[in-house]
Amino acid sequence: AELIVECTGFYTSAEKAQAHLTAGAKKVLISAPAGDMKTIVYNVNDDTLEANDTIISVASCTTNCLAPMAKVLNDAFGIKVGTMTTIHAYTGTQSLVDGPRGKDLRASRAAAENIIPHTTGAAKAIGLVIPALSGKLKGHAQRVPTKTGSVTELVSVLEKKVSAEEVNQAMKNAATNNESFGYTEEEIVSSDVIGSHFGSIYDATQLEIAEVGDLQLVKTVSWYDNEYGFVTQLIRVLDKFAK
Repeated sequence: AELIVECTGFYTSAEKAQAHLTAGAKKVLISAPAGDMKTIVYNVNDDTLEANDTIISVASCTTNCLAPMAKVLNDAFGIKVGTMTTIHAYTGTQSLVDGPRGKDLRASRAAAENIIPHTTGAAKAIGLVIPALSGKLKGHAQRVPTKTGSVTELVSVLEKKVSAEEVNQAMKNAATNNESFGYTEEEIVSSDVIGSHFGSIYDATQLEIAEVGDLQLVKTVSWYDNEYGFVTQLIRVLDKFAK
């Protein structure tokens, strides 16, 4: 095989994915976070792909949602520190009924009947995609009873004071003619993004800025179809990686 797209979830490290190369593949693209290897989010850092790259990761659906929004904020205003929450549809790793699930008691609870706090590596992985943000973002997830369609909230302290108009305009400019990053001013809900070909859709209606003295907290929000939207991003990277 010329190129393997690793979607089993079992070969998610450079060491394990090496087995594909040993078996004759020339390149491997891992469809999940995979440690400290080169990690690509299309239209954020795909310009770092090189001809001699053999194993890369396309991160997670949540990193693909967070990265474009974080990049705009950091490029335009500078991010000092931030925390993100993804309100995330349940996934196949969760239980449909209450039952034993290793040591994680919350993971053992029924996915379609609860809001379940969950870990996410999206904020940590952002440093692999945008090195300037390494160590600056923390994050967690709340898994909710929807099949697909999720939303990421990023609360940031920026390097400079901003207005709502400045932030929304920066996002709108970045989304112009961008197949990966969308922009909306419509009052959408999660089902409206199912089947979206964007990896991230910035929602201008949910921007909030809290201010006291010289301190501002800026909350920005992006939607994503955590299944289909992520796959469209994977395919874009795959196409470029294959060439």
